[in-house]
Amino acid sequence: MSEAAIIPSSGQVKTNRGAILGSAVIVSGTATGAGMFSMPVATSGMWFVPSLLMLLFVWFCMYSASLYLLEANMRFPIGASFDSIAEKTIGNIGRLINGLSVGFVCYVLTYAYISGGSSIISHSLKAVADITLAPSYSSLIFAVVLSSIVVLGTRAVDRVTTALLGGMVISFLGFTSGLVTQAESQLLFPALQSSDTLPYAFAALSFVTVSFGFQNCVPSITRYLKKDAHAVRKALLWGSLITLVFYIVWLISIFGNLGRDQFPAVIAQGGNIGSLIRALEANGLQSGMSNILQLFSNMAVASSFLGVSLSLFDYIADLFGFGHDLKGRLKTAAVTFIPPTLLGVLLPNGFIAAIAFAGVGMEVFCIITPVLMAWVGRKNNAEGYQVSGGKLRMMLVMGFGILSLVLAALDSFSLLPWFGK
Repeated sequence: MSEAAIIPSSGQVKTNRGAILGSAVIVSGTATGAGMFSMPVATSGMWFVPSLLMLLFVWFCMYSASLYLLEANMRFPIGASFDSIAEKTIGNIGRLINGLSVGFVCYVLTYAYISGGSSIISHSLKAVADITLAPSYSSLIFAVVLSSIVVLGTRAVDRVTTALLGGMVISFLGFTSGLVTQAESQLLFPALQSSDTLPYAFAALSFVTVSFGFQNCVPSITRYLKKDAHAVRKALLWGSLITLVFYIVWLISIFGNLGRDQFPAVIAQGGNIGSLIRALEANGLQSGMSNILQLFSNMAVASSFLGVSLSLFDYIADLFGFGHDLKGRLKTAAVTFIPPTLLGVLLPNGFIAAIAFAGVGMEVFCIITPVLMAWVGRKNNAEGYQVSGGKLRMMLVMGFGILSLVLAALDSFSLLPWFGK
C-alpha cells in the first residue's frame, strides 16, 4: 500500500524533480551531522549486527514520524510551522510543550554547529594563509556567512547543501572505501552472547534516535514543495535513506577495522573522532586519510547548520508572524541567529555538550507530537493526506517515542550502562 492512503487528486502542483532532490539533500544534510562520528562509540557495546538492526528499526520509526508531521502539516495553509499546527491540534498546553521543545533544540543545535563550525574557519585560515584566528572570531565568521544563506531562502539552502552533500559523498567514499575493503569478517561478526550486548542497547537507542533527527525541516520542505504530498514524501524517504546508508557504511568501516576490545581505550580518551582516528592509525590507517575525514566533518557540520537553522528560521517567522519580505526576514534573522551566535562567540567550545543536551527535547517534537497532531486530525475526520498503517503504526511510533524519551532522560543523568566504563 502507498504511504499516501488518502491524497486529494485536485489542486496538485507538479513539482520539479530537482526541487525534490534538493529537499532530500536538506533532509539528509540535517540528519547526517557530526553526531555520526560518535555513533561507533555509542553502539560499540552492542557491536555490528545488533547496531544494524537498531538502525533499521529507528530509521523506520523516524521516517514514519516525519510522515505524521507531513500529514498534520498538509491540513494547514502554506507557511504553517510547528506553532500554528500545534495550536490547532494539541491545544495550548501541547503547543507550549512542543514550542519549548522545538525552540530549545533548534537553538541549542544551531549554537552547537556554530561552535563546531568555528574549526572550519580556523583550520582553513591556518592551512591556506598560516593565520591563527581565535575560536570566538571563527564562530562569528561561520555564523554570519551561513546565516546569510538561510536568510536568502530555502532555494539557496537547497543549492549550497546539495554542493556540500556532493563533497561529503566524495570525501566519505574516499575515506571509507579503503576501510570497507579491508574490513575483517571476524571483527564484524564476533561470537558474542546477547547478555554481552543487550545492556548497552538502552543507552544506544536514544543516541541513534537523535542521529535521525530531521523532522524539524518537514514544514520548510512542505512549503518549498508547494504542499505536494507525493513530492515531500519522496524527499523524506530518499533523504532518510541516504542517511541510513551513510551510517551503515560508517559502522562497517569502523567495526571491520577495530576490535571490540579496543573501544574501552577509545572511550577512555574521550570517544571523539580524534580518538577513533588514532586507533585506526595504530591499526595501519594512512595518515592522509585523516585529512579527508576532517574535510568530511567540516562539510557535515555546515550542512547540519543549514538544515537546522532553516527550520528554526521558519519556526520563528511563523511564531511571531514576521513577513517574508526583506524587512520581515531580517527581523526573523535577528531573533534566529543573534542568541546562538553570541553563545558561539562567548562559549566557542561547547559543541559536544550542546549535542548531548538537545537529546531529550528532540524526542518530544520529532516523534511524540507529530503522532498526536496526526491523530487529532483523524479523530476530527479531517480530509487530505494520510499515512498508511492505521492505528498499529501510530502506536508503534508513539511507543518508540516514549521509550526513547525515557532512555534519553535516564542517560542525561548517567543512569544507563556504557561500554568501557
